[in-house]
Amino acid sequence: MSNKSALLIIDAQANMFAEDFAVYRGEEILQTIQRLIEKARKTETAVIFVRNNGPTGEPDEPHTPGWEIHPTLTLLPDDIVLDKNTSDTFASTALQQILEEKEFSSLIICGMQTEMCVQSTTHRALELNYQVTIVADGHTTFDFPDEPPVAQIITQFHASFANKASIQPASNIVFT
Repeated sequence: MSNKSALLIIDAQANMFAEDFAVYRGEEILQTIQRLIEKARKTETAVIFVRNNGPTGEPDEPHTPGWEIHPTLTLLPDDIVLDKNTSDTFASTALQQILEEKEFSSLIICGMQTEMCVQSTTHRALELNYQVTIVADGHTTFDFPDEPPVAQIITQFHASFANKASIQPASNIVFT
């Protein structure tokens, strides 16, 4: 495998940033992801968007406005867009095949939701022996009243991968 990296953006869909119920620090996360996209493109690093396909009637139902990649994120024709229906992107898409065909060995991971799709995909990427960098300030989730605060969820997530992946703020990310 080569030493090529890809930027993997998980579930940065319009429904995650709805006015009535948005992810924690949503605007900051969108700005961070957009900066990462611009940085990746300067080095011709592949940008891979992942979209969750929710069931009928859900905010991420395919081909509804909420399902679309958030409009503030620049999507170009050469970008890869994968549609998934599981929390682990590898389980329901051709991600692994694409990474192998293009000889990517490293993934820079950001997106939504920390404790679900970001965690499952990160875990699987490590199992498959990819070098993983988690963008420390590039993922988030919803702040539900009956669950731990988002800051605690993020701290626990980082702690669970601290010995297995690199955890870097977006400003430290270097694409190869």
